[in-house]
Amino acid sequence: MNTVLKRILPLAFLFMVISCNAPGGNDNTKVLIRTTAGDITIKLYDGTPLHRDNFIRLVNTGYYEGISFHRVIKDFMIQAGDPLTRSGLTKIQIDLLSTYTIPAEIRKEYYHKKGALAAAREGNDVNPGMRSSGTQFYIVQGKKYTDQEIIAAADRINSNLKQIIFSRLIKEIADSAMKAGTPLQDSEVQEKASLKMFDYLTTQGDFKFTEEQVGVYKTAGGVPRLDGTYTVFGEVTEGLEVVDKIASVATDASDKPVNDIKILKMKLVR
Repeated sequence: MNTVLKRILPLAFLFMVISCNAPGGNDNTKVLIRTTAGDITIKLYDGTPLHRDNFIRLVNTGYYEGISFHRVIKDFMIQAGDPLTRSGLTKIQIDLLSTYTIPAEIRKEYYHKKGALAAAREGNDVNPGMRSSGTQFYIVQGKKYTDQEIIAAADRINSNLKQIIFSRLIKEIADSAMKAGTPLQDSEVQEKASLKMFDYLTTQGDFKFTEEQVGVYKTAGGVPRLDGTYTVFGEVTEGLEVVDKIASVATDASDKPVNDIKILKMKLVR
């Protein structure tokens, strides 16, 4: 099968999935993920309805069946959802993070503790809106952190957020001026963005971890540096040992498992 056709078929399937009607989510909707390494049960948060309903739609259409965990990093996370992995892993694996996206639903109370279910996304440089991949997700394994490491993670989050917000402001101001027929010089865009950034910083303040989050990251573990910039939309309720098992497998230089680990089936277990 030629390369063009390989790209078209997964995209055609995705468009079919998107067009299906999504069921409404009930409180604590649960999904069973059967994998070649064992079973994992997750619950989906109602506080992130766009991600919840999108995930339910994908599960109900069988989208994830036969898809591999294509990116696995011990003490970090396990990632799946790329449609091109359905036929098995390849040496050069295309990561379709931009196939279709969902608006970010980042909420303070949903964070990257061990077992958190979150949406993968493209990087900040091309995705200042922090929009999520429509299909790719990851489950956090993480590790336990010290107080000093948690402080460093908060500093990193604040630095990332400021860069993301400033980039977003520049784009919004430039686009708005262009649409109005009064394009601005780069220096003018920078000046306007800086003023808006100052207003943001004085009204919003810095990102801070709650006492609960600090306690969880110190005792159970997770990946605190991703908080505030990626959407967490669920968590593992059963099968954390399977997450640990998958996270510990041998991988190649691109973080792909040497031996393929596939999702056999997903189904709702409300």
